[in-house]
Amino acid sequence: MVKEIEVEPVTRLEGHGGLRVVLGDDGTVKDVQFNIQSTRFFEKFVEGRYCEHVPRITPRICGICPIPHHLTPTKAVEDAWGVQIPTPAYKLRQLLINAKQYSSHVIHFYALAAPDFLLGPFADPALRNVVHVINKMPDVGAMALKMMDFGQKLCAAVGGKAVHPISAIVGGMKKPLDEDVRDKFLKVIDEQIEFTKKTVDIALKVVEDYWDVVANVGVVPTYYVGLTKNGVHDIYDGDIRIVSPTGEKFDYKPQNYLEALGEHIPKHSYATHMYYKPAGYPEGIYRANTLAMINCADKMATPLADDALKAMREKIGTNVIHHTFAYHWARIIEMVESIEMIATLLKDPDIVNPDCKTLDVEPREGNGVGVTEAPRGLLLYNIWSDAEGICKKLNLLVATNHNIAGIEKSLMHSAKQVFEDKALDGLKLPDPWIK
Repeated sequence: MVKEIEVEPVTRLEGHGGLRVVLGDDGTVKDVQFNIQSTRFFEKFVEGRYCEHVPRITPRICGICPIPHHLTPTKAVEDAWGVQIPTPAYKLRQLLINAKQYSSHVIHFYALAAPDFLLGPFADPALRNVVHVINKMPDVGAMALKMMDFGQKLCAAVGGKAVHPISAIVGGMKKPLDEDVRDKFLKVIDEQIEFTKKTVDIALKVVEDYWDVVANVGVVPTYYVGLTKNGVHDIYDGDIRIVSPTGEKFDYKPQNYLEALGEHIPKHSYATHMYYKPAGYPEGIYRANTLAMINCADKMATPLADDALKAMREKIGTNVIHHTFAYHWARIIEMVESIEMIATLLKDPDIVNPDCKTLDVEPREGNGVGVTEAPRGLLLYNIWSDAEGICKKLNLLVATNHNIAGIEKSLMHSAKQVFEDKALDGLKLPDPWIK
């Protein structure tokens, strides 16, 4: 008799879905499915609309990463029309996307990951939530809320709105950051950096406490895809980099994304059982998201984050990290980089420079590609424009598109470890931090 185990998702944003594990009579894993609702039809919604309207429509795709869904199509239209933006606009966009990266990673760590680690994976699910963590650890909870608040308010200040921003236009940004507003953020930036350092300390203790799990569960070699600029970690601009399971790196211009992904994309169905191999790795499966970005980078863009990356690689013992639980660690490293980038950009005079848009914008027929890194992975827009600036076609690749095969491979591997190999039985788990 076949037994099915269903795991409901925390969110269903941008195609996120539930997990289904199928077990046979003998306890073997027959199938693992990561069921998603990935179709959003936004490619069809924008056909016939002015290309300049697309960046105000597509942020509705996702409530977690509306800012990348605002900036990426803007970049795509600029590429199609040959538009160059002024340096102040470039820096404002960097500030905006890093504010979102900071806020999102803080929310993920404290609201989604921390409850499982701080209470333990076998704690009562009714208690394994961020509210219980805040009640039991009020100082940490207050710090986390201040970090989230800072990030979201900075998103609103630069983007016009914290969710579904409106500030990026083809040719730059509508307006600079107001000097008085900038100064308010600068007054608390040192506090935010200290909060980030404390978060790193908490995360590293979690890594040490759960090292047995990190080092042994879900270690799945795959390819990885991420954005780098001259090999340096970058979430706004750069080339698409593919990294092989053994560390070979292949760089492609965003316009050549079909060539980049076409060399590695699965040639068959996404069903995991077609790919699962107890040893080795199948051609074609790759992963995006934070660990993929870290694996793609030669170095981080800021000093504290780069030190953290070096420490991570030294601890695990390799530059290409296949440990699925290390995604949490990678997210913390990116959070450090984001707050360092924010601090640098807030002090830059160009952030308040009114010369943040160009009038040299002329619609023309063509197609353009825009790429950024959303908090969950590579985001790509390919837009086709007619001579009047009307959108003829849109190809949109979100992180879920990249990750589905890799997710199912990781889940299949981990399910076999749990149900067949009983690998968790011998692992050392720490005592819960809180009850």
